[in-house]
Amino acid sequence: QVQLVESGGGLVQPGGSLRLACVVSGTIFRLNDMRWYRQTPGKQRDLVATITTGRRVDYVDSVKGRFAISRDNARNTVYLQMDNLRPEDTAVYYCNVPRDWTTGETYWGQGTQVTVSS
Repeated sequence: QVQLVESGGGLVQPGGSLRLACVVSGTIFRLNDMRWYRQTPGKQRDLVATITTGRRVDYVDSVKGRFAISRDNARNTVYLQMDNLRPEDTAVYYCNVPRDWTTGETYWGQGTQVTVSS
């Protein structure tokens, strides 16, 4: 079974920082691109950041310069470092395998809540 478990969410003041982590099991992690999405109630789930197997990264414009995605293949973990957080960053953040190289399927974690408020 392919499983993704997110952690690191919480309540933070504007301008603060959080570091999200997603531990992946049940697949060959190093062969998968990884993504972070976020979703607020009543809105669609939006792509935030991508990191490829070759560690190429990409971000949605609204988080460029503030967020950094990284991966540790030895620990089967993808991270999202979030700095200078804004209230509009408030959302449930989801870890995602776009298409697993072993099964061809898409996988999601359960999500972790990030709340930015003063």
